Amino acid sequence: MITTVLIFMPIAAGLLIWMLPLSRHATGSLAVLAALVEVGIWIEQASRFDFSKPGLQFEQQHSWIPDLHVTYHVGVYGFSLWLVGLTVVAMAAAISYGYWVGRDRSRAYFGLMLFLTGATVGVFTSQDLLLFYAFFEGMLIPLYVLIGVWGGPGRLRATITFFIYTAAGSLLMLAALIAYGLHAGTFDLVTGPQSTSRWIFLGFMVAFAIKAPLFPLHGWLPDTYREAPPEVAAVLSGVIAKAGLYGMLRIAITKFPEPTSYYRTGIMALAAITLVYGSLLAFRATDFRGVVLYSSMAQSGLIVLGLFSGTNLGFDGAVLQMVAHGLVSTSLFLIAGAVERRTTTDQFALLGGMAKGRPALATLLMTFGVISLAVPGSAAFAGEFLILAGAFQRAWWWAVIGAGAIVLAAMYMLRAISAVLHEARGSVVSDEALDLRPGELALLVPLVALLLVLSAWPAAISHHSFAGDQPVVSVGTEFK
Repeated sequence: MITTVLIFMPIAAGLLIWMLPLSRHATGSLAVLAALVEVGIWIEQASRFDFSKPGLQFEQQHSWIPDLHVTYHVGVYGFSLWLVGLTVVAMAAAISYGYWVGRDRSRAYFGLMLFLTGATVGVFTSQDLLLFYAFFEGMLIPLYVLIGVWGGPGRLRATITFFIYTAAGSLLMLAALIAYGLHAGTFDLVTGPQSTSRWIFLGFMVAFAIKAPLFPLHGWLPDTYREAPPEVAAVLSGVIAKAGLYGMLRIAITKFPEPTSYYRTGIMALAAITLVYGSLLAFRATDFRGVVLYSSMAQSGLIVLGLFSGTNLGFDGAVLQMVAHGLVSTSLFLIAGAVERRTTTDQFALLGGMAKGRPALATLLMTFGVISLAVPGSAAFAGEFLILAGAFQRAWWWAVIGAGAIVLAAMYMLRAISAVLHEARGSVVSDEALDLRPGELALLVPLVALLLVLSAWPAAISHHSFAGDQPVVSVGTEFK
């Protein structure tokens, strides 16, 4: 029951906000309260989760479309529990940011954000392919509106590009899941058989690669992340991209072990290209958002490298890195929004010198930046080390490529920190630009606290994601 509550409570709260003629302040307060309640429900679920027990937990299953053997089937594994936690925490921060900056048309805005929360949780907990697809598509609808209505000057082009790419991926996924379901006689992810169809596997993989995104299917990325409101960009990078990576883990790898083995080298090559190419683009970016968005693309490549290494170390590292990077990228986009509100830009040529007189901004940006550098002792270091170790078990050159790209990551993140905080003061930075205010600190301090806890105890995720449920070791075994 608790899984269903996690899915539908924010959706119900969003519908309530749409119906009630509340003031902007009351609407925002109700949305923040609903988001915080969602975090509390997840904490209750996590506290009751038995990490020593393999298999699905907090499971609910009811007949939905009997003629097609489609069921409402939800539940969580260890790895999906952590991704649900990432979702509710990141969405709570994003909704609180929207309340802090005072988004106009507040009823529509906060209703969409809460609907997005429920749909994303549904993606990470669905155990039926058609139900997964329904939530996957439902997740995209509020994103189109949030970008198209509350985005920047180029929001129309960004929304159209985002729609074209995601619609193409969705159609391929729909065709693939129908083909799988009709051949298997069921759409259930737990009891459904494995498939050897390489075409169906590719249909799923292209859809997930667009969402992640992987090279060369990343064309929607730059405009969308730059034109979206900062908190929506934070959710896109921190959470929505992880839905594509989760789909690879839960569906593509698990249900298609033979095609996974057949295409492993090609997919790992694309992941390595994405990692290096994204890192180079981040290093060349002339704006703060550009660094964060291209680094997110690079991190997706690194995570896919871990997933398709087919090793336990790779799987553990991939899940840990999904959560760690999700928290880091969410935080960095929110900081980018704070910088833009004070200076009206995130262009490095116009920034600089913001550390002087703004200790809170400088401290938090340095902290998130250092964690994203993957310095030893950080959560990102633990995740990347496990991924590289898993890739090394597959072949040593994958680890070499990954290690080289991590060096590039240190270079572009140090460059971004220096451009914002330490170089000569830019023309748009004035003495009147305030430091982070208490409301902004209330959003960012919990995120940095979570990252510090995860840095001190990465095994909380890496050793508690798969309780005997690793989807593949060499050729493949199903989730129990």
